Amino acid sequence: MSDDFILDTDDLARRMDGAIANLRTEFASLRTGRASSSMLEPVQVEAYGQMTPINQVGTVNVPEPRMVTINVWDKSLVGKVEKAIRESGLGINPQLNGTIIMLPIPELNEERRRELSKVAGTYAEHARVSIRNVRRDGMDQVKKAKGDGLSEDDQKFWEQEVQEMTDSYIKQVDEALETKQAEIMQV
Repeated sequence: MSDDFILDTDDLARRMDGAIANLRTEFASLRTGRASSSMLEPVQVEAYGQMTPINQVGTVNVPEPRMVTINVWDKSLVGKVEKAIRESGLGINPQLNGTIIMLPIPELNEERRRELSKVAGTYAEHARVSIRNVRRDGMDQVKKAKGDGLSEDDQKFWEQEVQEMTDSYIKQVDEALETKQAEIMQV
């Protein structure tokens, strides 16, 4: 192997991008006091014998800043959609109007804002751990190559590459968390 070792930094970057993408999805599910169709993305409905995302059983709209509506296509699923929303932990009380389910978004109180801010912090920590795991994998590949004859200078170069990439992704997580927490705490 020796001097022709090339670490697959594209693979490491792809895996770290996955951690960032997952973090953004988790952040989108956190309510900030404003209506957003993305807040319903994690909610699954038992429809036709399998778990289905809400946006696949009805049309999700945001007609005003504090209201989300779901126009359920199949009348027989209205009750199941309502139940799924109640049990989702979003803290929203659905109101039925025929096949339309209205979700008024209540104003967040200070305690709930702090709670959501902590949840956002937990999501960010999970993303950091995922990124560090990818870093560890990269460092292990470099150490293995060292055992196969990689020069010490090359080893230091690749370790520095992996560390710089890790630092850059951790910074992205921290910035995303800061933005989300500011959004949550905004009254």
